[in-house]
Amino acid sequence: MKTSTGFTVSAGETVLLLGTTKGAFVGRARDGGGWELDGPHFPGEEVYAMAYDGRAGRSRLWAAPGSPFWGTTLRFSDDFGASWSGKDERRVRFPEDSELSLKRIWQIRPGSEAEPDVIRLGVEPACLFESRDAGDSWQPVEGLLNHPHRERWQPGAGGLCLHTIVGDGEPDGRMMIAISAAGAYRSDDGGATWEARNHGVRAEFLPDKHPEFGQCVHKITHHPANPGRLFLQNHWGLYRSENWGDTWVDIANGVPSDFGFAMAMHPGDPDTVYIVPIESDGFRCTPDAKLRVYRTRDGGANWHPLTEGLPQENAYETVLRDALATLAPGQVFFGTRSGKVYASRDDGDSWELVRDGLPPVVCVKACVA
Repeated sequence: MKTSTGFTVSAGETVLLLGTTKGAFVGRARDGGGWELDGPHFPGEEVYAMAYDGRAGRSRLWAAPGSPFWGTTLRFSDDFGASWSGKDERRVRFPEDSELSLKRIWQIRPGSEAEPDVIRLGVEPACLFESRDAGDSWQPVEGLLNHPHRERWQPGAGGLCLHTIVGDGEPDGRMMIAISAAGAYRSDDGGATWEARNHGVRAEFLPDKHPEFGQCVHKITHHPANPGRLFLQNHWGLYRSENWGDTWVDIANGVPSDFGFAMAMHPGDPDTVYIVPIESDGFRCTPDAKLRVYRTRDGGANWHPLTEGLPQENAYETVLRDALATLAPGQVFFGTRSGKVYASRDDGDSWELVRDGLPPVVCVKACVA
């Protein structure tokens, strides 16, 4: 079996991180066009979370390979995948008295430039872990671990996963997290306390469509230039908040379905957001068998399909919650459960196929080395 060998990445190159259900791949843009992929790293293991940490002079890749039988590990590479840290070097564990055990790491989120040694993890069962020494040690955020709602949280189809972490960029500042299927929670004190922030977001699958919590939030995103404005892709429902989630309004204007998983913010424009609608929770494929990314340039007042270079017939595709990414100045990437990866270099106006035939893609991240 072909496995990873690593490759040299030069400063300023675009690097693509792909997590799949059978390993991870690292890609780079070739001079003159096209892409080079290296992998699989961790062959046979599922990799739902990857990240790049370029703060404080680092060039470090993070990945969370694992299996349902042997558990999840947290690994890093300082040479773009030529070598990785050992399985036991960065243990992420729940306290014994919590009676919880780690099933999967869903999100790896380096802190802002103002907190260069902080990294946060979103995990299953739903909890937030934090490192303040650049990943050498990890502790659960007690305010969420011991939240009084925990006993009533219910898992979504993928498990009780904390998959989204959004911060205001200030040390010990405001954060929003999303849990499927518990909803959105916000902390205003660096994680010490958390309150549900789901007013206006419907839970279509519950008798009470607007409970305090229990919504199945699939993704939340925002732009650092306007941190209080949040966009939310729900399990049925597309929303915007102008007040850090105190209230949400429906913005599903002109989309073929408001069901979907993935959502990503344009890196340079706080009014531009990308989504990939899915037909329904029963038939989780692109509507009308057309692979279309939808883009709004006005904060959700209008959405328009982006199709050039994407198949518009017999495309029964699914794009999962972390399989859509953006990178300045106008690059957009996504991967599908059928193992295809697409890239756009012009804000999504046109697309190229990066690679076909990969295992199901569950995580896409992009960075500049």
